[in-house]
Amino acid sequence: MSATGTPLYSAELIQVGGAYKLVVTDRLRHTVQTANVSMRAVEQLPALLSKLDSLRLRGIRQR
Repeated sequence: MSATGTPLYSAELIQVGGAYKLVVTDRLRHTVQTANVSMRAVEQLPALLSKLDSLRLRGIRQR
């Protein structure tokens, strides 16, 4: 998958020991926010991303 345009946010999921941390960078305001993420949420990320992609593709076809 490739992206074009101006990046507004970037996100990284970091493993620190046995814990997970989400780091989101606002590229316009140059700020960073972090949040602890449960293992269950990490395991559900592939399904969530797949659903978002499916919604995007369905939206493009309807237009």
